[in-house]
Amino acid sequence: MINDIRKDAEVRMEKCVEAFKNQISKVRTGRASPSLLDGIMVEYYGTPTPLRQLANVVAEDSRTLALTVFDRTMGPAVEKAIMASDLGLNPNSAGSVIRVPLPPLTEERRKDLIKVVRGEAEQARVAVRNVRRDANDKVKALLKEKEISEDDDRRSQDDVQKLTDAAIKKVDAALADKEAELMQF
Repeated sequence: MINDIRKDAEVRMEKCVEAFKNQISKVRTGRASPSLLDGIMVEYYGTPTPLRQLANVVAEDSRTLALTVFDRTMGPAVEKAIMASDLGLNPNSAGSVIRVPLPPLTEERRKDLIKVVRGEAEQARVAVRNVRRDANDKVKALLKEKEISEDDDRRSQDDVQKLTDAAIKKVDAALADKEAELMQF
């Protein structure tokens, strides 16, 4: 029973770390990456649809993304969605291809992006701690129902704390890597 709770907590903490890594991969650095546009939703016949389902996104070079929209009538809507996003990008339409040039990052913008990434890291840490709390609550419930001993309770809490510390270390390591990547010129 305790092992199931521990494994569940471990899986959920790992998912928190992966979600954080996925989230910060969308924060742009100096290089063009197709994943930069992953969070953009486009109004497609009244339904918000992810941009990836409406267009093929490729990195043309290190500073430009090229989008090939599957339905040509959606070109202006895709451009509008990219401009409306908080990424600060201005797409250019060239026939059936939409090019999105990435402006060089200024020192001030880099520092703003680092603040955003640190905020995401704190949210990931909170999520990991919430998983720890849930696991400890489940163990306490077992203790209250006298299905486990107090020693098992203490041992389980120590194990869950070790998992929490390891997950937070992974978040901090990913944060440090992203900060270093953002500050490179």
